[in-house]
Amino acid sequence: MDRATQRHRAEIFRQLHHGEHILVLPNAWDVATARVFQAAGFPAVATTSAGIANALGYPDGERISREEMVAMVERIAHHLDVPLTADMEAGYTDTLQGLEETARLVVTAGAVGLNLEDATGGEESPLYDIELAADRVRAVRDAAAAAGVPLVINARTDVFLGQVGEPSTRLAHAIKRANAYRAAGADCLFVPGVRDAETIRTLASEIDGPINILAGPGAPSAPELERLGVARVSVGSGPARAALGLVQRIARELAERGTYESFTTGAITYAEANALVS
Repeated sequence: MDRATQRHRAEIFRQLHHGEHILVLPNAWDVATARVFQAAGFPAVATTSAGIANALGYPDGERISREEMVAMVERIAHHLDVPLTADMEAGYTDTLQGLEETARLVVTAGAVGLNLEDATGGEESPLYDIELAADRVRAVRDAAAAAGVPLVINARTDVFLGQVGEPSTRLAHAIKRANAYRAAGADCLFVPGVRDAETIRTLASEIDGPINILAGPGAPSAPELERLGVARVSVGSGPARAALGLVQRIARELAERGTYESFTTGAITYAEANALVS
């Protein structure tokens, strides 16, 4: 993909966060699933770090190497005609220089956006210090600019998902972090782990930029999230886990009954599967 096309897709993707309607963003874990989402009419596609990691034999949480993750992002990006944003977890590095390299690799892979988490993976200090976390966003922004593609940065804070601090402090803490990341150059602010409508409404009104909510059990529907002021809803590893659930049901049916209904009902045809990636 040439840089002019990539820059154009990045700007399209950025504007989707400011449209009349909420951006519903599905998360793919390989070329075929990304093509399914594109064929369904979604204007952009995201990757899921967990889905890709699991498919390649790793648990989620940066157990996969940066190189393997980027390789899958590149494979997916080169088979899409819509913008692709990559879930790069916390960047697969603790250093600002390493984050700059992550941003360059994402650009080279053909993606036009990335997720960047503030979680450290540690128990004593589960989140990066807020100033350092903002510097990490800034490092990605600067590196992407230098590489010639204005990546759409979705800065994620795990205050709620990681249950950091006392429950009564989490809302203000998440807002403070999100606004710091916005000031550092983030385009969208991702606050996973929130399902309560009033909390989501407050996040949308107090965060100075578009916010992303993670869909899941008990979460408001996309139309309701739109009414609450949310700009983007993503589904994370949900579809990947649902697909594994189907495979599990297939395995049980074959092992216990020797019948085939679980994979003959609702399956796309052999020809359709090949057409997806032709």
